[in-house]
Amino acid sequence: MKTVFFDLFFTLANLEYQKENEFTLLGISRTEWENSAENPSAYSFRATGKVKSEREMLESMVAGLPFAVTDSQIDKLVEIRCERMKTALTEIHPDILQTVKKLKAEGTKLCLVSNADIIDKKYWDISPLKQYFDAAVFSCDVGMVKPDKRIYSLAMERLAATAGESIFIGDGGSDELLGAKSAGMTTVLTEFLTVKDHATREKLLQSADFTVTDFKDIYNIVASI
Repeated sequence: MKTVFFDLFFTLANLEYQKENEFTLLGISRTEWENSAENPSAYSFRATGKVKSEREMLESMVAGLPFAVTDSQIDKLVEIRCERMKTALTEIHPDILQTVKKLKAEGTKLCLVSNADIIDKKYWDISPLKQYFDAAVFSCDVGMVKPDKRIYSLAMERLAATAGESIFIGDGGSDELLGAKSAGMTTVLTEFLTVKDHATREKLLQSADFTVTDFKDIYNIVASI
């Protein structure tokens, strides 16, 4: 039986900034915010589950900024980030929902494999996607992040799937397609929610067996494998 493993953000859920956002609150640019918030070492720390509270997580994200952030600002940043994730996980594009529902109706096993921290995954239980998934593997729960081959192996083990029957679908962030290939999976690059710059896209294509721009085409690819 075929098993499809999906990435979450920018694959199934579109993670957009809201009008009220972190960088506006702090009076800095989006780039400055992301350079601090997505610092590789800080991100790895929270994505592997070492940060246990939402407040502690935001404190770690602002630690690299060249100015002090007040307690009230931290509280507001937690609120803003939670609302952003809630919107991302509850407002799913109809084409994505339709495709996932159709795959499930055909008897395909579905599993989520996501690099996520405690806020990223907070609203998964109320997402309209969850009902179609047999399992969800979040990096903060298992202590490893994509593209570590072990997280894909763990996901396959949970669904009793072999690599030969496993398909990984993602936007390519965090070298996830390369990791999936190393685990023996068939890989699909989706550009439905986001398209990378030319150089990044060319690199991603080296690890992709298939590419889609229309999410509904995923059903046909899965059916053909």
